[in-house]
Amino acid sequence: MPQIGLTLGPLFFHWPAERLRNFYNRIADEAPVERVHVGEVVCGKRMPFSDPVWPEIIERLERGGKQVVLSTLAAPATVRERKAIAELCAEDRLVEINDITALPARKGRPFVTGPFLNVYNEATARFLVRHGAATICPPVELSLEQVGTIAAGCPQAEFEVFAFGRLPLALSGRCYHARLHGLHKDSCQFTCEQDPDGLTVDTLDDQSFLAINGVQTLSAQVHAVLAYPAEFSVRHISRLRLSPHGCDMVEVARTYRAFLDGRQDAEQARFVLSCLDLPGSLVDGYARGEAGSRPALTA
Repeated sequence: MPQIGLTLGPLFFHWPAERLRNFYNRIADEAPVERVHVGEVVCGKRMPFSDPVWPEIIERLERGGKQVVLSTLAAPATVRERKAIAELCAEDRLVEINDITALPARKGRPFVTGPFLNVYNEATARFLVRHGAATICPPVELSLEQVGTIAAGCPQAEFEVFAFGRLPLALSGRCYHARLHGLHKDSCQFTCEQDPDGLTVDTLDDQSFLAINGVQTLSAQVHAVLAYPAEFSVRHISRLRLSPHGCDMVEVARTYRAFLDGRQDAEQARFVLSCLDLPGSLVDGYARGEAGSRPALTA
């Protein structure tokens, strides 16, 4: 059975430059992941803060033996943001496309599709492959069975499943964090930095419901897919994506690697994850074709 690869996906949250450096330096040195995504995907207004840091981080990651993928915005709203995407798509490195309008700028060269693209059937997957898609990360609400059906109909690409983290559910033209603090989106003062894992939103019954991250809506819970490793291969899934959070992501990566290599079973892996400083409880309903908020199963 071929080894399932591990990917560290793009950071959804707004972290200060020094935290970014420290985080990715440790990923470069210690995390058993082969591929690391860098770049802003949620809010173009954050880019001037993180863009100066990425070249240093990329050099550090590549020196640590990681393949770097340049992630792009999922909902570009201005000419400046579309120009930034086009410039990234002109790079020789592998690029992640999260908005379909970026396809022409990539000009047929290999790319990764992020979970923000609507890949819900084999025809869409084959269309993207014809335009250069080498890896496809389908939307998070698809079950492993559904991903397997699409992957079986599109063997030219490798398929990657979003396997850990708060689920990216939606993007808005409005900034929830700005509104929360009585600010306008254009003068938000980057209040989203106050919540490095997003801000949990509760129902009137005090139940964790969603999380907000600037213009992004995420799940309040932490999605954690720990299916039998053989099931991934049967479903033609080549890689698992781990989404960065403020918890010990090196330990998260080590736990998934040990699980995939057969050194931990699902129950042990889930216990290790549950002991970390997670922003929410563990769930895996979407992977099983159920409601996404269903508690994670170990078997």
